[in-house]
Amino acid sequence: MQESYYQRAISKGINRRDFLKICTATAAMLGLGANAVPKIANALETNQRMPVIYLNLQECTCCTESFIRTGHPLASDLILNLISLDYIDVLQAAAGDHAEEAKMKTMKDFHNNYLLVVEGSVPLGADGVYCTIGGKTSRSVLEEAAAGAVAVIAYGTCATDGCVQGAAPNPTEAVPVHEIIKDKPVIKVPGCPPIAEVITGTIVHYLTFGTLPELTPQGRPKAFYQHRIHDTCNRRGFFDMGLFVEEFDDEGAKKGWCLFKMGCRGPSTFNACAITGWNEGTSYPIKSGHPCLGCSEDKFFDKGSFYSALPGNFPARIPNEDTSNINLRKGVIGVAAGAVAGAAGGAVATAAVLANKKSKKIYIDDISEIDELKNKDISG
Repeated sequence: MQESYYQRAISKGINRRDFLKICTATAAMLGLGANAVPKIANALETNQRMPVIYLNLQECTCCTESFIRTGHPLASDLILNLISLDYIDVLQAAAGDHAEEAKMKTMKDFHNNYLLVVEGSVPLGADGVYCTIGGKTSRSVLEEAAAGAVAVIAYGTCATDGCVQGAAPNPTEAVPVHEIIKDKPVIKVPGCPPIAEVITGTIVHYLTFGTLPELTPQGRPKAFYQHRIHDTCNRRGFFDMGLFVEEFDDEGAKKGWCLFKMGCRGPSTFNACAITGWNEGTSYPIKSGHPCLGCSEDKFFDKGSFYSALPGNFPARIPNEDTSNINLRKGVIGVAAGAVAGAAGGAVATAAVLANKKSKKIYIDDISEIDELKNKDISG
């Protein structure tokens, strides 16, 4: 009999307190209330580890790299210990016939009770010869593994939309997973690479409630893909004030202004990058100074230059403002005389401080002060 998640965690040196912290973090990550924590804990204490088969099809392996480097406590401590990762080309010690035998055993012993994760697109051109594994086309490998899976996670934009392989003119005739697998739930986790915690959260949600997490109309986990990056971007206040980087080495770039004019796709990209972050939550592309490429959106490779601004009007800059003294400060939102409501309307703690032509500076140390400032006259 397989160990439960909790038994496996204890054997790996995770104490009860840390285990409950992980359960709490998982509930928060999935947008669940505090009442879900005991349910998650009970599920992980009593349920056996879910077997997972991970296929690498036509791709570059960046999704696997994200998968094994996640910094979230749940994923970093548990994902390779508490799921039963029975097959994955990149990490498994076995190769050749031994690896295939392990996969077939899981598919037989846990029929309709294992999760299939698929990274990469499926090439259909030339009868699938562009990507073969063990003498089989990737399409046949996918269909065989999906037949007994409880659900399929299409992990990464290659698997959800074809990505660079599926970009025009698509010489390999690459297609996403959901165009091949139509008789199983296919959960889309787009991104190049995507956020690893989505896989863990999906597994834990299924173990806890016996159902897959709520999905967006596009088939993505709602907890991670219901908001635009723009909505929680650390540069949002600058966008609202019409302060944009014009060149990568200009003063605006040095001051952390909005990257919209440099081609940032944050306003049209739905993902949790600005919330979850990368490298243990340290940063994400926009925060690091590079515009969002929109890599979680369909056909992002075919939408023109990554460094050309999206069509549409730019927010107007505040008339006669003096931007020479715009600074950055932790936990602040841009506020200017006569524009408190407009700047606060972004509803994002963007760390911007705006000096108007009279060099007035309004510093906010707590985001709760915004509502109070809305009702104050600070124009004098």
